[in-house]
Amino acid sequence: MKVYSPPPDKSITIRALLLGAIAEGSARIDNPLFCEDTEAAVRCLEALGVKLCRDGSAFIVEGRGLKGLKKPGGPLDAGESGALARMLAGILAGQDFSAVITGQGSLLNRPMSALAGAMKNLGAGIKTSGGRLPLSIKPAALKGSRISGVESAQVKSALLLAGLYAKGPLEIKEKLQTRDHTERLLALMGARLIKQGLRIKLEPGPLTARPLTVPGDISSAAPFIAAALLSGRGLKIEACGLNPGRLGFITALQRMGASIQLKAVAAFPEPYGEIEILPSKLEGRTVKAADVPAMIDEIPLLALAAARARGNTVISGVEPLRAKESDRVESTLALLAALGVKAAYGRGALKINGARAFAAKAPVRTFNDHRIAMAAAAASAACPGLKVENPDCVNKSYPGFWKDFKKVFGA
Repeated sequence: MKVYSPPPDKSITIRALLLGAIAEGSARIDNPLFCEDTEAAVRCLEALGVKLCRDGSAFIVEGRGLKGLKKPGGPLDAGESGALARMLAGILAGQDFSAVITGQGSLLNRPMSALAGAMKNLGAGIKTSGGRLPLSIKPAALKGSRISGVESAQVKSALLLAGLYAKGPLEIKEKLQTRDHTERLLALMGARLIKQGLRIKLEPGPLTARPLTVPGDISSAAPFIAAALLSGRGLKIEACGLNPGRLGFITALQRMGASIQLKAVAAFPEPYGEIEILPSKLEGRTVKAADVPAMIDEIPLLALAAARARGNTVISGVEPLRAKESDRVESTLALLAALGVKAAYGRGALKINGARAFAAKAPVRTFNDHRIAMAAAAASAACPGLKVENPDCVNKSYPGFWKDFKKVFGA
């Protein structure tokens, strides 16, 4: 059985950098991810006067406290990272200076209205450009608030970061359970935060820098999980994050009959451990919309697994995928079509006909979307000769992907 260790978690790395920047004291972040998105975070923080340095495979962040950031000399460029743009907006809403957040490529077309609308409940002086970037943020007196129906982990995180600056408690009620990396890091740094089910209460106040080791990224491991199942090979994954809000892909595969075992090694601030995948026969299933947030990055991979499963699969609630690096509904359908798989989209759901053997009908277009490129790699484990256009788009989140994939699967 092959053994694989995924790269560090991108979501946690970005959050650790941002929270470290506004904490009091110096924080060491061990095992961070170095990629295009995290490099954009570093550049934005440096433009805000934060001192960061690399110490081997670690970052040292000199925190400036909640109000210690400086006015940037120009717009802050979030690259193509929606997480960075939205969470940075939460921090900037509490500053005493104006700032502008912009981005590159697909991020310029991604919706920001939900973020702005939620932030205005706190009194934030935030304005979009026709519902998209650039974001203009002006100083404002933030107030405590009760906000219900939050659907996005990124919007929730922005609200929590802004809530640190408010003059009263912030209460959030999520519509669906989303990943809780921000809450865990806030708790680690001493924030007065209480989480009960879908409800979160945060009292404003300072953070204290704490050391952190970033676990492996389960979203980066997911293509390897899919490839193992598609090709009928066993695989053991080590030192991988096992955050409950990120396990939807594994849970869905287990419901389809996949033999996947999890073994936790640690639980705080982030659970991580081992994942073991054994050859399995899959059955088509219906996936509810409520289950999608926990596997939002893995839907293309789940669609591939569904294509090889016996029977048909319906994945509801995939509309949010239309505003990712690509229209990920259309790019997933294009990937399936390139493999000779029949699938369709309607009323917010993907419908995939199962029991299909993959055939390289055409080169796979990635649409410059790293998740589609990695899904194509997973498909190639069961479809030798499959060609992938623009494979280097994986550098956004996983620069060493193709080297690691070849080492494990020889493709």
